[in-house]
Amino acid sequence: MKETNMSSRLTLPFAALAILIAAPAAAQDESGSIQIKGFVTAVLPDGAISDVEADNIGLPDGSQTRATDSVVPTIAAEFFVSPRFSIETICCVTPHDVRGAGALAGAELIDNAIILPATVTAKYHFDLGGGIKPYLGAGPTYFMIFGEDVGADAAALGATEVDLSDELGFVLQAGVDIPINDRGLGLSLDAKRYFVGTTATFNAGDSVALRSHHDLDPWVLSTGLAYRF
Repeated sequence: MKETNMSSRLTLPFAALAILIAAPAAAQDESGSIQIKGFVTAVLPDGAISDVEADNIGLPDGSQTRATDSVVPTIAAEFFVSPRFSIETICCVTPHDVRGAGALAGAELIDNAIILPATVTAKYHFDLGGGIKPYLGAGPTYFMIFGEDVGADAAALGATEVDLSDELGFVLQAGVDIPINDRGLGLSLDAKRYFVGTTATFNAGDSVALRSHHDLDPWVLSTGLAYRF
């Protein structure tokens, strides 16, 4: 009887120790995993003039601008710090033109502006059961803009060069990941709202013809496949 009691007393601590060791491992099962997403993405910018700093060409009252929409492939890479928290970055370039609106309706102002939106978001994932996980995120973004050309109507007014400034901004994010199978493949739906602008400078030779500030503030809507490993 004593041997049985002694055996039980020795077994219980070891069993408890085994549970304590195993529990963190199970809880951290998803920590350190990586998720890659391939999207089809619609980029829907605004492009409205928020302020005119210099006007040496005489813009008519009611002049406004808009940036054209773009649909492009994008890739996102996500690292899970824990089952609920992740860090994500995206890779894409989006081409846009800038056209006149209001009193400038239809005017071709800027052609072939390419935006590279360097973006990092911190995300929190909710678990609804069945593997469905909505998420919210936020983070900084830096818009690098290059390749822009003077549009035909801006050139007709004497503009010889145009520059759109690179700018730092902020992004909010929401979406959902839905599993397709138990091998890491899933469907992902994602929406981002960027808050960022740019300054457009039109030069005529060596002189500034027009310098204006623009709110881009695009909606970026994506759908695609995700693979987690």
